[in-house]
Amino acid sequence: MSEDRTEHHGWRVTLAGTGINLALGVLYTWSVISGSIPDAWGWTKADKALPYAVACFIFSLAMVPAGRLQDRIGPRWVATIGGLFIGLGCIVAGLAGSSLAGFVVGFGLLAGIGIGFGYASATPPAVKWFPPAKTGMIAGIVVAGFGLASVYVAPLATALLNAFANGGQKGVSSTMLVFGVLFLVVVVLLSQLLKNPPPGYVPGGTVSPAGKKDPVAKPPDVSWNQMMKTLQFWVLWIMYFFGAGVGLMLISIAAPLGKKSLGDAAFFAVVVLAVGNAGGRILAGTLSDKIGRQWTLFLVYVLQAVMAVLLLGIEKNAAALLVVLLIAGGNYGANLALFPAVTKDYFGLKGFGLNYGILFTAWGFGGLALPYLCGRIQDIYGTPNPVFKLACGLLIVAALLTFVSRSIAAKESTTAVQPALSR
Repeated sequence: MSEDRTEHHGWRVTLAGTGINLALGVLYTWSVISGSIPDAWGWTKADKALPYAVACFIFSLAMVPAGRLQDRIGPRWVATIGGLFIGLGCIVAGLAGSSLAGFVVGFGLLAGIGIGFGYASATPPAVKWFPPAKTGMIAGIVVAGFGLASVYVAPLATALLNAFANGGQKGVSSTMLVFGVLFLVVVVLLSQLLKNPPPGYVPGGTVSPAGKKDPVAKPPDVSWNQMMKTLQFWVLWIMYFFGAGVGLMLISIAAPLGKKSLGDAAFFAVVVLAVGNAGGRILAGTLSDKIGRQWTLFLVYVLQAVMAVLLLGIEKNAAALLVVLLIAGGNYGANLALFPAVTKDYFGLKGFGLNYGILFTAWGFGGLALPYLCGRIQDIYGTPNPVFKLACGLLIVAALLTFVSRSIAAKESTTAVQPALSR
């Protein structure tokens, strides 16, 4: 296969994966949906956070079997299964009426499984077509679709909710039904374009006969059980839990925060957060290829802690709120680009799908615990300010752990840890 043809295949897979993630990003519209749930349903703030929190958790758990399956049978079939589940989940939620249990089963459980299967199949085939020096950039582009989804889905959700408003309590239900049919079709169709490279394929620029090498050395292949026995894995897991969990917590309350200064245009808060989310994935992934994953993560966590402090008391200032949410979205999105690249760099490519699926459970536990805790704190105190203080503390811990991870990398550089990560 010629180099031009392999590059063509690589970019086709990359764009298909990005498109799938654009559909799977319906998860990030929950703050718009939950903000339109009628008072007559009797849901508390914690209730409104529950379907979203369960979806995040199930999403992460589904990544483990989905990652293993895509390693074995390829990404196309696994992503197709994901499209069927996400469509079915949204349809079940749409038929559930005011039932919290129905939304938890539909949006939380079924759609969560679908998102996990689709997401697990989008990034691995894309990064396999490109050399190690482009891992961060390609991973960032693919996962940027997930973050960018709210740019179109949030306004679409708002438009649908308004269009069905005459149906009263049926507005939310009808919107979920439309989403179910739409995303089932889109994900299933795009899944057919996902393809792994042929056996023995080596991306151009990895190692040339003339001795030219990429700046990132080829890592050894580490199995999932070997990976979980390393201290490095658990340090990374905690970092991911704090970094992603705080970001998901902010996303879950973006629209309610925006209502205080933006009124009916509160969905702009979700859109701005999504633009930052997508941009942060590409920028952080590309930057990490140059300065190293750990230094990039350190910068991300410190900056996110500053944003958490700035959120204290600025919700009535629309311009300041949108700027902070833009940067906060970028910092959150960086996690989703950096940790797939870290997984490949530390633990190799052979079991990448399963290995990253296991590490991704940190994202799920963070998405389950912190948004729900955020809702409980607001129910108790009547304000999100204590949430921002908690977020700042967790992010400082995550920033300090980057030095621990780098120290481990230096000690274990002859095994599974690559020199590029200790820079």
